[in-house]
Amino acid sequence: MGPRQLRSFIAIAEELHFGRAAALVHLSQPALSLQIRGIEEELGVQLLIRDRRKTGLTPAGRIFLNEARELVQRTEAAIALTRRAALGEVGILRIGFISTAAAMIMPQLVKQFRTKHQHVDLDLRNVLTSDQVVLLQERKLDVGFLRVPLPTPPDIRLRVIHREPFVLLLPANHPLASVKDLKVSDCQGADFVMYSRKMAPGFHDQLMNILHTHGVTPNVVQEAAEMYTLISLVSAGMGIAIAPASIQSHHVENVVVRELREEKSRSEIAIAWNKDHVSTTAQLFLKIAFEGRPRKQKSSAAAI
Repeated sequence: MGPRQLRSFIAIAEELHFGRAAALVHLSQPALSLQIRGIEEELGVQLLIRDRRKTGLTPAGRIFLNEARELVQRTEAAIALTRRAALGEVGILRIGFISTAAAMIMPQLVKQFRTKHQHVDLDLRNVLTSDQVVLLQERKLDVGFLRVPLPTPPDIRLRVIHREPFVLLLPANHPLASVKDLKVSDCQGADFVMYSRKMAPGFHDQLMNILHTHGVTPNVVQEAAEMYTLISLVSAGMGIAIAPASIQSHHVENVVVRELREEKSRSEIAIAWNKDHVSTTAQLFLKIAFEGRPRKQKSSAAAI
């Protein structure tokens, strides 16, 4: 007994007239009568009272009508939900992100995605760059926002979606904080707070290359795994640091920010995904993330 037979029974039970019911389900009256007989035989009970003057429901028929309606509604809902899931319109999307991406990039993207796909649940996780790569490989994340450059496995794809200049962070009482037109080369001999190489090796190496290019060998006294930890350590007077300009959105007392006008390299954030595991929902999110952005971007990240 399937949905078609149930709809036939619902039609005759509601109309109590074989002619009208047959028209509703696009069957001939004999075919409809045969379907109802088949249902009764399958159940082993009489559902309809038939005589020449009228058609009615038996007590069992009234019970079955309520159950049949519920079954048809549940079947239709299951079919609709399955089709929407295939289109990526329902389900769950797991997104990893670094803290600076949460401040600079994600609010607008998440807002746009939720507006277009209201029935997709978002699982947002603050995850370090190196850990995101592992989770993407293990298919525990669908999409990641991480800092590049970054050595990546062959199954991970990257696309740069944000660039910004670097700035120099100094404790307010540091001798260099009062220097006008401060240059990177002026930092030789200073104590540095550095982003951890373990957490983002490519980004750490980029910072070191900037310093070495300007003749600075940093005295690294402390490492940080998070950008906001880094600026807090600078505020505590542990040392100076180079960081992406967006770090300024995290207001911390006792920190002076200086532009690095002579430094042309840029900090980059990329969106990442596993090329062997891209759900329909993830494809919809990537489409929104890429809208209005050029497909080819010059980057030190792995090839996309």
